Amino acid sequence: MQMMTWDVLLEMEPEEDDDEDGDIGDDPASKRPFLTPHALLPSSQVLGNLEQTIVPTFGNLESQHNFRTPETAEFNGKSDALYFNDGQRRIDFVLVYEDERRKETNKKGSNVKQRRKRQAYESNLICDGLKLEATRSVVDDKLVFVKVHAPWEVLCTYAEIMHIKLPLKPNDLKTRSSAFSNFNWFTKFFQVDENIIKPEQEFFTAPFEKNRMNDFYIQDRDTFFNPATRSRIVYFILSRVSYEVKDNVKKFGINRLVNSGIYKAAFPLHDCHFSWPSQDVSCPNERYLLYREWAHPRSFYKKQPLDLIRKYYGEKIGIYFAWLGYYTKMLLLAAVVGVACFLYGYINQDNCTWSKEVCDPRIGGEIIMCPQCDKGCPFWRLNITCESSKKLCIFDSFGTLVFAVFMGIWVTLFLEFWKRRQAELEYEWDTVELQQEEQPRPEYEARCTHVVINEITQEEERIPFTAFGKCIRMTVCASAVLFWVLLIIASVIGIIVYRLSVFIVFYAKLPKASNTTDPIQKYLTPQTATTITASIISFIIIVILNMMYEKVAIMITNFELPRTQTDYENSLTMKMFLFQFVNYYSSCFYIAFFKGKFVGYPGDPVYWLGKYRNEECDPGGCLFELTTQLTIIMGGKSIWNNILEVVFPWVMNICRLYFTASSTEKKTPRWEQDYHLQLMGKLGLFYEYLEMIIQFGFVTLFVASFPLAPLLALVNNILEIRVDAWKMTTQYRRMVPEKAQDIGAWQPIMQGIAILAVVTNAMIIAFTSDMIPRLVYYWSFSVPPYGNHTDYTMKGYINNTLSIFNTSDFTERSRENLDSDLGDHTTCRYRDFRYPPGHPQQYKHNIYYWHVIAAKLAFIIVMEHLIYSVKFFISYAIPDVSKSTKSKIKREKYLTQKLLHENHLKDMTKSFRVIAERMGEVIDNNLRPKVE
Repeated sequence: MQMMTWDVLLEMEPEEDDDEDGDIGDDPASKRPFLTPHALLPSSQVLGNLEQTIVPTFGNLESQHNFRTPETAEFNGKSDALYFNDGQRRIDFVLVYEDERRKETNKKGSNVKQRRKRQAYESNLICDGLKLEATRSVVDDKLVFVKVHAPWEVLCTYAEIMHIKLPLKPNDLKTRSSAFSNFNWFTKFFQVDENIIKPEQEFFTAPFEKNRMNDFYIQDRDTFFNPATRSRIVYFILSRVSYEVKDNVKKFGINRLVNSGIYKAAFPLHDCHFSWPSQDVSCPNERYLLYREWAHPRSFYKKQPLDLIRKYYGEKIGIYFAWLGYYTKMLLLAAVVGVACFLYGYINQDNCTWSKEVCDPRIGGEIIMCPQCDKGCPFWRLNITCESSKKLCIFDSFGTLVFAVFMGIWVTLFLEFWKRRQAELEYEWDTVELQQEEQPRPEYEARCTHVVINEITQEEERIPFTAFGKCIRMTVCASAVLFWVLLIIASVIGIIVYRLSVFIVFYAKLPKASNTTDPIQKYLTPQTATTITASIISFIIIVILNMMYEKVAIMITNFELPRTQTDYENSLTMKMFLFQFVNYYSSCFYIAFFKGKFVGYPGDPVYWLGKYRNEECDPGGCLFELTTQLTIIMGGKSIWNNILEVVFPWVMNICRLYFTASSTEKKTPRWEQDYHLQLMGKLGLFYEYLEMIIQFGFVTLFVASFPLAPLLALVNNILEIRVDAWKMTTQYRRMVPEKAQDIGAWQPIMQGIAILAVVTNAMIIAFTSDMIPRLVYYWSFSVPPYGNHTDYTMKGYINNTLSIFNTSDFTERSRENLDSDLGDHTTCRYRDFRYPPGHPQQYKHNIYYWHVIAAKLAFIIVMEHLIYSVKFFISYAIPDVSKSTKSKIKREKYLTQKLLHENHLKDMTKSFRVIAERMGEVIDNNLRPKVE
């Protein structure tokens, strides 16, 4: 039967907008292109139809009687079936809706309108060549499942429109043996069993063209388009089919229908249950294989089957797991070096002279420190910080310096080798020229109402807004992002005020004696208590602000209206990361570079907001506080994310099954089983990337204060890979497969973090740790003319680095602290390099201070230039694309062009031969009578 050549569109009366989440799907009907049936039309004609402006209408709501409806069928009892009831047509997509005629809560008028919109949409899908079959739910008779099948002609047409690359002939290029081929006996233990997951056959590919169909490697029409490709094509159609005209504006797309509740869900099918293989012998059981060899906990040590992941979920999911696996593998080296540096500090902590002086009752026990606040803070003995000084010796050692330099080089190696690995995947997965193939987003196409002249083609084209309108949108978006960044900074200031105010309380409540036997009292100093509570509050604020900003960032990006899905995700990525960067790292930057740096001295302290006295660091510096902050945030973030990723979807699925009226004795079809799984939205993968990049920042930016960060990240990532695999395979519906060439905007973000990490680690060592002051004392101030020792030594370092203050010089604001249980004292000590009272330049910075400042600046300059020089050399020496990959790409391109050219010549030769034979017959027929 010849198909209809028009779309069925409803012309509706004005009503409330059904776009609940701001998803754009409107367009003036006079300008919006629509899809036209194409069962027997060439692709060029379909492309032309996409630019037509035909909008037929069929009267009012009640007069619509020409809808084409889906076929209806009852469930045939085959729970693993992936085909229509006829067993021939494969299910490429499933739409789910709730029958309005069986609803009891909604208004009747609203139900009728929703049903009409859905009927118009399904009618247009049928007109566009798709086959639909509706089956009522086995569990809940209000639910109806509409199964969608794309026939061969539809697949071919849209494969050409979407520039999908398909096989031409098997790839006969020889693969080079691996450098580790001699260790196959060892690496085989980590490999996936090839007898279970067989390697994919490689092909030469080219963008599909219907008029060259004979050139492609079509052995079986049913398997030429794999299920992932079929789902992509069907989703492309579903996203662009219209269903309504309202106020001369077309509404279209399955996303809008789902958001407005007309459909409950839309998804492609899993091919089987994850726990057992399908009973259908034709089913590839790829989900079962992925769960068994990839997502199951017992497979945590095995390499990932990336080709099967890509085949089942698409390139976008595949490239994420490829990157995460490569990042985890590179973390192994960083973790080994980090543990070695940590053990070096741990073993040598008994040789830490300055820590021994702090703990020595004759030195640290006799040093009386000045109060660190104006009210409620007494004098205190230095040796109460004994335990924290011992811990600080582990992290503030020479090994930390070596590790910081190593990590600056490691991050460059990781990024450069990942680029090479990414280029290999681009070749293997046919995404080298993906940017040329990507189609505009339907939301972008809907807004293309302005006509401009293309500077290159000099032809008319449509764009969504003018240059002035684009500037307005960019200004509004930038202002919104800036507002939220300032809001985070305000929350950080609030945390600082909390630290300053609660420090007084802890000083008044916690014991000050150093000889206490209670382990909690021994370790929980006022500084430690303040740091821990502030870190926990900071983490809670981070989580709350994240939830708020996610929705704001999506709204801003929707308003910005990027052209392609890649542009959309890159724009959202930059906004979200800027926010997360300030949100997660601001407290660490405060402790590392601001706390204790601008405190003045006891006679002239610096005040926040004129009220709160600025915080001071422990006598050993703020490095241990920074380590505590990193441990709490990294640990809390990992635990929280794992709870959300594992427990939440599992509990939701259990609750969803519990509250349905299902009976365990009833067989349910595959589409109904998948419907009861959780939905992984379009931004689901985005949040996975974001989580890992934030971790990458912690591992690189502040690694000088916490050498064990790579080890924690390594353990987390080993679990993360399997948790993400388990979640996608068992708890979520199958995502619509998407193409991706690389990891997108995350690559330049990591490069920016790598450059910033060199600066932050150099400054942590210079300004946060006490390494430079100790080196200056050892080489300059422990021996004459500044010191009294005959040999270079660290003895006397604590006494030399604590300045003296006369208690009679306290301000009126601080005099109430002079009464102390430590007795009457005329002097106290504080952490700074200043001249003592009575000196002509009392309380001014001394010569030691200026030596230390010069050494710190020299260290930063030397370390930065050294590491940057090595980084740039490595970047230059390691090409982004390996020589072998370049050769493969050029070779495949040459052979593909040669093959297409030869086939084209064969077709032309055959055509000319036919023409010549016919001309010969005509000539013979014309000459034969004359000869006779």
